[in-house]
Amino acid sequence: MTQVMLSIYEKVERTFGYRQLTLHMRKQTGKTINHKRVYRLMKLRGIQSVIRRKRAKYVRSTPQQVAENMLNRKFEATAPNEKWVTDVTEFKYGHGQKAYLSAILDLHDKSIVSYVLGHSNNNPLVFQTLKQALQAAPGSKPMLHSDRGFQYTSLDFKKLLDKNELFQSMSRVGRCIDNGPMESFWGTLKCEKYYLHKYETFQDLKKDVENYIHFYNNERLQAKLNGLSPMEFRNKAA
Repeated sequence: MTQVMLSIYEKVERTFGYRQLTLHMRKQTGKTINHKRVYRLMKLRGIQSVIRRKRAKYVRSTPQQVAENMLNRKFEATAPNEKWVTDVTEFKYGHGQKAYLSAILDLHDKSIVSYVLGHSNNNPLVFQTLKQALQAAPGSKPMLHSDRGFQYTSLDFKKLLDKNELFQSMSRVGRCIDNGPMESFWGTLKCEKYYLHKYETFQDLKKDVENYIHFYNNERLQAKLNGLSPMEFRNKAA
């Protein structure tokens, strides 16, 4: 039992706490394992999850157009491609260089539908993310929720949404919690991968981001998804 726990713990670079370890140990062994037992085993081995704090950043801009907060923190969806949330986050690499990751998350199963990592935080980054999501889910017409970043409040973005018959929703000013699931994913990605390494090149960063998102979608189990990964939960719904 201890070896199974340590194997999973090392595989995820020591980032899992006892709850995540319990979910993965149950799946790997096929046994009913109590989370309290895993907690005790971790204490005995002197291991714990790596915890990092994330800082919220606010970028002020003059919006060309805004939408109401129609999502209104209703973060559940009854089917795939019903409600999407999106955002952009920043990474640093090399000698003060920056990269930006744009992603869209499906609230039904918390899967990452599409993502684009680029050198600039601009309109093409966000537009390409949406286009990829629509290609991955052809014919879908979900609500798309975002903050009030300049890309999402641009008239060109609104035209793209209207062209594809997507309904737009936006967080209120300075209310990160209105886009909580997306903020949560950024925190998870950074705690479990980005903060553990120092990246010298964009390609090194890109490789780890791609690998982590694949792991998150296909292997990382979530208690709120009945102990399944996002894609397992999505496939069961399909």
